[in-house]
Amino acid sequence: MILKIDFASETPIYEQLKNQIVEGITFGLLKEGEQLPSVRQMAEDIGINMHTVNKAYSILRREGLVIIYKGSGVIVNDFSKMRNKSFLKEVPLLIKPVIAEAYCKGINEEEFLDKCKEIFNSIYKGKK
Repeated sequence: MILKIDFASETPIYEQLKNQIVEGITFGLLKEGEQLPSVRQMAEDIGINMHTVNKAYSILRREGLVIIYKGSGVIVNDFSKMRNKSFLKEVPLLIKPVIAEAYCKGINEEEFLDKCKEIFNSIYKGKK
């Protein structure tokens, strides 16, 4: 899996890294049980600080998407059996700013929901 970090982006690097790993898992580029590079190796490969990689890995661990074993690395967890109800409670907090910005930029409810469905379907296509 090739990670692309946009150093000019307003999105923090750790968040870009976390999001790309999540997408890699979602699209099958990273499989259950697959080992991710060590913090040091990932930092060297991308050209970022080790603390940045560590932060992204820690968030992924907290979210249950990876398991971190001291001394043996970071492994992709079996997320297929996981239904995280606490995350479902967080969804409104995550999407509310996006909806508010869309509203401010003149995007109506129908357009917004159509775009959400399009993205959702592109992700889950063939996963049902």
